[in-house]
Amino acid sequence: MTRRVKPNQGTFTHCPYCSLQCGMAVRPSGRGALQIAPWEDFPVNAGALCRKGWAAGGLRGSRERITTPLVRSREDGEWSAVSWDAALDLVAARLAALRATAGPDANAVFGGGGLTNEKAYQLGKFARVALGTSRIDYNGRWCMSSAASAANQAFGIDRGLPFPLADIEHADVVVLVGSNLAETMPPAARHLDALRANGGRVVVIDPRRTPTAERADVFLQPVPGTDLALALGTLHLLDAAGAVDEAYVAARTTGWEDVRSSVAAWWPERVERVTGVAAGELRALAGLLASSERVMVLTARGAEQHSQGTATVLAWIDVALALGMPGRPYAGYGCLTGQGNGQGGREHGQKADQLPGYRMIDDPAARDHVARVWGVDPSSLPGRGPSAYELLSSLATPGGPRSLLVFGSNVVVSAPNALAVRERLAALDLLVVCDLVMSETAAMADVVLPVTQWAEESGTMTNLEGRVILRERAVAPPAGVRSDLEVIAGLADRLGAPSTWSTDPEEVFTELRAASAGGRADYGGISYERIRAENGVFWPCPALPDGSSHPGTPRLFAERFATSDGRARFHAVDHAGAAEQPSPSHPLHLTTGRVLAQYQSGAQTRRIAELPDDGPFAEIHPTLADRIGVSDGDPVVVTTPRGSMTAPARVVPTIRPDTVFVPFHWVGANRLTNDALDPTSRMPEFKVCACSVVPAGPTS
Repeated sequence: MTRRVKPNQGTFTHCPYCSLQCGMAVRPSGRGALQIAPWEDFPVNAGALCRKGWAAGGLRGSRERITTPLVRSREDGEWSAVSWDAALDLVAARLAALRATAGPDANAVFGGGGLTNEKAYQLGKFARVALGTSRIDYNGRWCMSSAASAANQAFGIDRGLPFPLADIEHADVVVLVGSNLAETMPPAARHLDALRANGGRVVVIDPRRTPTAERADVFLQPVPGTDLALALGTLHLLDAAGAVDEAYVAARTTGWEDVRSSVAAWWPERVERVTGVAAGELRALAGLLASSERVMVLTARGAEQHSQGTATVLAWIDVALALGMPGRPYAGYGCLTGQGNGQGGREHGQKADQLPGYRMIDDPAARDHVARVWGVDPSSLPGRGPSAYELLSSLATPGGPRSLLVFGSNVVVSAPNALAVRERLAALDLLVVCDLVMSETAAMADVVLPVTQWAEESGTMTNLEGRVILRERAVAPPAGVRSDLEVIAGLADRLGAPSTWSTDPEEVFTELRAASAGGRADYGGISYERIRAENGVFWPCPALPDGSSHPGTPRLFAERFATSDGRARFHAVDHAGAAEQPSPSHPLHLTTGRVLAQYQSGAQTRRIAELPDDGPFAEIHPTLADRIGVSDGDPVVVTTPRGSMTAPARVVPTIRPDTVFVPFHWVGANRLTNDALDPTSRMPEFKVCACSVVPAGPTS
């Protein structure tokens, strides 16, 4: 079947930004520009787009696009344009020399949650087969890893939403923990409105009264980093009220008695002292949940980007399990995945501990299966490597990698404790960045390779529902630009790598299907043709022995969980608090997040004229502003033990008086954030650290 194109509408494809992967129609509109139109038939957004989606074509034809490989002189810092052959020859020779002198782990690879499934798959294969390195991870480690870790422990499988997004409309109560859905994925907020129109209730838990909280029936405003204590207190009250679904717990779970004992000490007044949420508000929440038949608990980065992120998610899963919700229609637990391919990006091999199909790299059977698909000896595959931040912090240290290849990530802006990461990048022997613009990370590189953007290439993505969708190429890329698949193939060929290295996305997807077959994320029965015909296919979708089509799996857990005995697992966890607590020198809490018009590190959205770019700001409460003597718009200096940034104050009554909020789309915010890691997911603690804020002086 050919690509989906209609006269006067264009090519039907998907937005380049968040995990909704909204459908849209794209067509050329003169001078290289793109015209964006609705695609009403795609069920996730039904034609609705946020302002970023409507402006998604803004970089097409931009003067900031890089269209030729660039090499930087280390003597004077000047850039030189070179041919593709010269650039790839140079990179391959340097990689081979480092491997020969310092071993395969001297070379490292860093991927991204915005890469297509085909790219993520091929990148993991390239690292392990062409480079032989275990040093590969990706920026999705900083987004969904805590929720993924918790879901794997509780349910035996990690799929952000185990049900279609539209199921939200039919719940009785939806609890959003650390999610600002209305700004981060606006087309999804319509489901909250529909839920309320149907008589349902929305609960929002957030240190800020966000636009999402304005849609809520119940709003709780805890101290940053205390969502775990709030979940424990909720469980305490549910148990005390006799609201635990004992029949469900007995039939479908294990571990409840340990949890019951562990939450006995979390009475409401203790929770109030820790979280700042009044005991009466907590009792009201527990009463609402206890009286509702269909409850959904949805977590996002606000609950997950903590040194106790996995434990926090496990506690909220415990709430859902105690109520008997997972596996019931229009109920359960889900994670609101962030990046465009945050789901698929963590399934097919660019994560340090994984192989395609969500197989684990230290599983001998998994290694055998994938090695057969790749045509290599299983013993040649390296083992698991360090997580994303640990990888970056080891660069150019004794025994650490001396080169780094970056695909689809801007770590200079997005990494925690970013000044320390910048130092490590500067110390490398070789930094290669594939990007379409001169991002802050590309500006530090020795070699920049210009690559295609979303509308110039085809490939699959897996959205937050586990729906595998197909981005279709709508226009040809500018002359001189290549796809990431072409870059990988060109380097693999020069390095004399075994296996095959196709540059055709559909051929790569066919190989991915074989590699994923039998794994937790089984794509074996999915094809480009089926995706086009069905507006996406939900995994797991295995290839059936009789040749018939598996229908895909829109809803998980109806009959059993993906554990060895089919039962979900309760986990007893306890609240330890943020790794860095306020002190006399840093008496406030700092938290970070997104704003409506920008996305991730802002490398693309900050360059689109149609999107407002007011720059960074420090959101503070009027009480705090009065105390330090500043007014709205005055410059302030926000300082943590790692660094400082200056930004105008935005004085609002919607944030806690003890908290400062800074958006992370600009250089500065992540110079402040804490690199303390969750012990299981290795998620950095982006969402809370200690800070101070003072008026900016004349030289600040």
